Formats: sequence, C-alpha cells, structure tokens
Amino acid sequence: MRPVDIIYKKRNGEINTKEEIEFMINGYVNGQIPDYQVSAWLMAIYFNGMTKEERYHLTMVMRDSGDIIDLSGIKGIKIDKHSTGGVGDKTTLAVGPLVASAGLKVSKLSGRGLGHTGGTIDKLEAIPGFQTAISKDEFFKIANEVGMVVAGQTGNIAPADKKIYALRDVTATVDEISLISASIMSKKLAVGSDGIVLDVKTGSGAFMKNINDAIELAKSMVEIAELNNRKIVALVTNMDQPLGDNVGNSLEVLEAIETLKGKGPEDFTELCIELGANMLDLSGLYTYENAKKILKENIENGKALEVMRNWIKSQGGNEKVVDNPEEILPISKEIVEFRAEEDGFISHIDTEKVGIASMVLGAGRKKKEDEIDYSVGIKILKKLGVKVSKGDIIAKLYVSDKSNVKEALDLLKAAYKITSNPPKEEKMKLIYEKIVGGK
Repeated sequence: MRPVDIIYKKRNGEINTKEEIEFMINGYVNGQIPDYQVSAWLMAIYFNGMTKEERYHLTMVMRDSGDIIDLSGIKGIKIDKHSTGGVGDKTTLAVGPLVASAGLKVSKLSGRGLGHTGGTIDKLEAIPGFQTAISKDEFFKIANEVGMVVAGQTGNIAPADKKIYALRDVTATVDEISLISASIMSKKLAVGSDGIVLDVKTGSGAFMKNINDAIELAKSMVEIAELNNRKIVALVTNMDQPLGDNVGNSLEVLEAIETLKGKGPEDFTELCIELGANMLDLSGLYTYENAKKILKENIENGKALEVMRNWIKSQGGNEKVVDNPEEILPISKEIVEFRAEEDGFISHIDTEKVGIASMVLGAGRKKKEDEIDYSVGIKILKKLGVKVSKGDIIAKLYVSDKSNVKEALDLLKAAYKITSNPPKEEKMKLIYEKIVGGK
C-alpha cells in the first residue's frame, strides 16, 4: 500500500477503504508518512468529501490512537454533553448540576479556551480553590457521590486528532464537514458514556456561520454515533448573539449560579432546560416533557443549586461562592461603558467580535501559553431586536490595568449594527433544529 495511491483515489473522488484510512492516519502518527502527503490527502478530502462510512472509519482510527476512558466505575446512566463552542456558552456549569439533581451522572472531561470562545476548565478555575487536575479514583468517587464531576482532558485522548488538526490548521482544511465530525466524535467516543447530547452552534459567533452547514455537521456526527451504536441527540442552536448576558470567566460562573437560583437570562435558562431535558430523555430516566417539568422544579426548590454547592466543594472549591458569588469570585471593580451612538434597533451583532473583545480585555488566550485574567469580561445589556436611544449603555466592560480597552471598544463598535428596523425574528430563534439518532 502506498500513500500516493490513496491520495490519487481521493483526488479523483473515489472512496478510501477502512484499511487505507488506517494506513494514512497511523502512518502519519508514527512518522512513516510525511506531512506533505497527508496534507495532499486532506486537501483531496476537502474538495471531494467523504462518505458516511469513510467518516466513521476516520473517526474510529483517530479514537483508537489513544486512551479509551472506561466509565463503568460510575454507577447509573452516564450522558455526555458537548458544545461546538460559542461566546458566553457556560452551559456545562448549569446543566451539569441541573441534570445531576434529577438522578443523572455527569462526568465530563473538558478543555481550556483558545481564541474567541471560552473553555469550561478556565471558568471553573475562576472559583477559588477549584481543582480540575484530579486522579481517576477521585473522578469516579465524586461522580458517584455527588453526581457531577469535571476534569481537565488528558493528553492521550485521540492524539491522532491533535496531530491531524495541527496540520489542517496550517493547510486551510479545517472547515470541512467530514474532518470536523471525525475530530469531535473521535474524542467523544473515546469516553464510555451511554449517550451524547450535542449542541451545534451556528451564526456569527460560531465555527459554523451558515445554518445549513451546521445542520449538515450535526447530521454527520449523529450518523457516526449511530454506526458506533451510541445514543445521540443533536440540537442546532443560535450563536448570532452571545448566550446569556455575561462573557468572561468569573462573570460566566456568576451567571450559571444565578440561573440555578432562577434568576438567569431567559435564553440561557431556556437552553439549559432544553439540553438537560434531552439528556434525561436519552438516559431513559424520564420522558422529554417530564424531564422539563422536573428540571424547572429543581431550580425552584433549590435541589440543582445544592448539587452545584456539593460539586464545587468536592473538587476543592469554595462552596460559599454559591451564596455570595460577587464577593468570592474575582470580578473587576473597574468598569468601562460601551454606549449606543445613534437611535434605532440592534439589528446585527457580530458575536465573534464580542468574544475577541473579551479576549483582548484578558479573559481569553491568543495562544496556548497566554495567562488569562478571571476578573475581566463583558456584560451585555442590550441584545438583538432591542430599541436603543443614543447614549444608552449597550455593554459594560470589566477591565484591568492590562486590558486593551481601546481595541475592545473598537471591536464592539464594529460588532453592533443599529438600524431603523428590527431584525427578522428568525435571527433571534434559539433552537433551529433537533436531530435524533442512535435509539
């Protein structure tokens, strides 16, 4: 078998066999096939795509390149949740305790943020004392006793994906449905959950800007899970504006806590209930409608908040943050206001620019080595469709002496479009589509 023959087949729009895909991926990982040949193959995939079976074989060979996490030590049903990333997306922090309060076990391996989207691990580490580097025994113990645990991703889950992604990043082959699907699902299928709920973001703040592309990506990932006999539901959700009101690590933890107190933003609360209900429905513990009812009740009666308190304490964090988040979380006291420059309706938000504005304040990383400032971020006061007058405060920037305030304000000015007419309602719809598979 020769790499050039495999490249030739894919270049001509033919189908690569399971053995050929294994040969290319394993050969690249172990250094036997050079990056220029794998680059040529990736470009051929970019232009010609892959069949459902090819995507599955690519996913599985990348999954099998590293550790497979056995969760059988955790009693009960385990349903994983994954978001493709967005601005203000702190759903794990609220959904986890919420579904755990209804009897589901949530055991997640999460990552750090890079670029305009935040990372769950960074947000959790804004809580004083919270430990994300925990042993396997601790991970299982917390999951069994509390029902909720989140740890940093180990370095040996799907290492082939890490190496392939680095190559895609420098060869302009990142945004191809088959390659994105295999990248995400190789890591999801490496963890032995009973089912997966995917939150596939679409819009100006998402990786998939176009709704049709996002639906295609969701369907592709559902097909891969089905071929692996894994239960799955994918929701395609709106990222044409930040999710919730707060962007930035401590601010997002604060919002998750307030949401479990029943005081969260309407859109964020709705998405948390929706994701949670689908997780519980997939588990078989409740029907979808009953799950929504139970989750709302567990916010009202404080059960979800109590799980959050126990979870934070179990991972070394200061559990008093649940009672006094604004006192315990590091949140900057220095605030700069971003104001409307004209009258009208907010008709468009370039959400990616909002995420980048938060990053340049210090809440995110341009490169992996950068340190983040937990205290900074942005509070959005006006969102899509809202009527504003000149001088109204659109957003508050929480800044530090290291924040690039001018750049952040320039980004927000470019992000917000104010017109005489409001946007179409479709722009503000929260959930566009639900794709169910694997049952």
